Amino acid sequence: MGTTTRLVTQPTTSVGWRTNRRVHYALKMTLVYLCLAAGGFFVSVPFAWMLSTSLKTLGQTFIFPPIWIPVPLQWVNYVKVFEVLPFMRYFINTVYVSGLSVAGILFASSLAGFSFARLRWRGSTVLFVVVLSTMMLPPQVTMIPKFILFRILEWIDTYKPLIVPSLFGTGFQIFLFRQFFSTIPREIDEAARMDGCGFVGTYARIILPLSGPAIITGFLFAFRYNWNEFLEPLIYLNTHSKFTLALGLRLFQGEFTTNWPLLMAASTIAMLPVLLTFYFGQRYFIQGVVISGVKG
Repeated sequence: MGTTTRLVTQPTTSVGWRTNRRVHYALKMTLVYLCLAAGGFFVSVPFAWMLSTSLKTLGQTFIFPPIWIPVPLQWVNYVKVFEVLPFMRYFINTVYVSGLSVAGILFASSLAGFSFARLRWRGSTVLFVVVLSTMMLPPQVTMIPKFILFRILEWIDTYKPLIVPSLFGTGFQIFLFRQFFSTIPREIDEAARMDGCGFVGTYARIILPLSGPAIITGFLFAFRYNWNEFLEPLIYLNTHSKFTLALGLRLFQGEFTTNWPLLMAASTIAMLPVLLTFYFGQRYFIQGVVISGVKG
């Protein structure tokens, strides 16, 4: 009789436990999504304000409480951005500098990361630690020495100070690629070596085609940084026709007044390439970050 009772009550206890677990999980996920939604809302408010202001007149900008949907929409502000200043020239300059810088960073960093992940030579670990230590060095520390060096080389008011240092890679990107390459089995290298591939051949023909997530992740990090860089162009560039977008945006701010609608319209245009690249590469970006073990 006791055995029969246990057989009847055991499924009831199991079902109740599973139900409580599902309810607990549902409540937990609901709380997580509510927090994410709240965070997303607060993050999106500045972008909504920027877009709204870009479609206002200068007088509507200072109305309180603010008008989120102005009537009529001033789409002409986006046209005036290119009429008031040579904004297209700034855009092309930024594409040129960012494109070459990102290409140099990806090539040098991926090659260095591959050598650290695959080659074992005396002092490699020490050198890798030295490379990582450069990530802890504030850029302000090297600002004056670099300026003196580039002035001696007569590179001031050229794009060389913005591009040439990228050809040596960065500590973060080298770490990113090294971590990713360490997840690729070494048996692939050995098979390539048996087929006659050397170090460079293995890197170019075997490893790089498998490194899509890491390359896209590195591209997004490098592109965002170089596209938005303000301090270095401000230091090294003097001619207005050579300005990048970051410097061009500053010109919309006058000494006594600022044309906020034009500034916000220009900022929206300058932000679009970064948003588009992240939107199309976000799946590979997340995969590359997870595999490489990089935390933001």
